[in-house]
Amino acid sequence: MANYFPRWTNILPLKIAICIGALALGVVTAFTYYATPKAQRVGYMPDQPIPYDHELHVTQLGLDCRHCHSFVEKSGHANIPTANTCANCHVKGGIKSDSERLAPLFDAIESGEPIKWVRIHKAPDYVFFDHSAHLGRGVSCVECHGQVDEMPVVYHAKNLSMGMCIECHRNPEEALRPLEQVFNLKYDAADYLKKNDTAAEQVASYIKDKDLDLELTNSDDAQRAMGLMLKDRWNVQPKESCFTCHR
Repeated sequence: MANYFPRWTNILPLKIAICIGALALGVVTAFTYYATPKAQRVGYMPDQPIPYDHELHVTQLGLDCRHCHSFVEKSGHANIPTANTCANCHVKGGIKSDSERLAPLFDAIESGEPIKWVRIHKAPDYVFFDHSAHLGRGVSCVECHGQVDEMPVVYHAKNLSMGMCIECHRNPEEALRPLEQVFNLKYDAADYLKKNDTAAEQVASYIKDKDLDLELTNSDDAQRAMGLMLKDRWNVQPKESCFTCHR
């Protein structure tokens, strides 16, 4: 009896399986990269109703983060500034009060409606994150938001992924700093210790007691030494279970 199919069709199922497997792998790889915050959120820079320049206000004029985000140390959420906050300088103080860029501010004051700022950073609804808890234990704004003080236009600088949070919880010493330095966005551990003899002596003593091979003139080593000391002093023990953030 003659064969209905040529001999090469014997390996056709194998070829089809390989193609389907390669396609599935490509789909998973593409989804893993493009469906993550790193691809979808990092670099997000929306236009705001008022072109607020953080580099100007923070670096050049010296405004503290808490001037506008006034509840960030007491609340789980970082509030955005109200029209009255802006008006204190630009209306009562008369600073650039004739600028066309401030038209939305004056409209908000007259109407009583809030300025419609476009939100940039937002954790998913199923994620619990408390700003006050992190700031109260020496974690600065830059750890999550990047160098906002250098941004003429604020953008989404870090991916804020679950992996990023877990890595920080596993190694909190990489982020911890003295409480009075939390809102110093130019903080450098080595420079801080160079100017603060008392803190330098404490960290040096800690290094000696723990027999750590760290050099305080090196920024990374100084940060690690300072962070480890603060971690022990404050008994910082970040949780890594799912229930820490997913409540």
